[in-house]
Amino acid sequence: MAEQRQARFFDTVSMSYTASVPGGEVIEQVPESAPVTLSLGSGRVLMAVEAAMMGMQVGESRTFNIQPEDAFGRYDPKLKQDVPRAVFGDRIDPQPGMVLALSVERNGRKQQVPATVLAADHQSVTVDYNHPLAGKTITYTVKLLAIGS
Repeated sequence: MAEQRQARFFDTVSMSYTASVPGGEVIEQVPESAPVTLSLGSGRVLMAVEAAMMGMQVGESRTFNIQPEDAFGRYDPKLKQDVPRAVFGDRIDPQPGMVLALSVERNGRKQQVPATVLAADHQSVTVDYNHPLAGKTITYTVKLLAIGS
């Protein structure tokens, strides 16, 4: 019986996967009925996911954890800020849970970045510029469906 080929960098693979956070909440799911096809090493999925797939064979499933620093970064409490409510004027009524595009200056240039509203009162709005998944370990269950040439 011939040895089955293993996935390696630059292979084109088809895969299904489920990504979840602690507590089991599914944050992304790609079913076997609609797999994603990509070249390992292309950066279409997290590099740590691609690395964990090395050596997998067609039909094999693996479950592994991706640490925050290899996923969406560590949570940085300095990225929480209070913004005067007046900044929003009458354009928007910020409410906890909303994700807003706010302008910040980075390296001398204005950029739009997402910020999650944590709290709001009559005077100020507390926003968090961290990615919503920052600081979380992501658990992936991946099934390798095919290896192309």
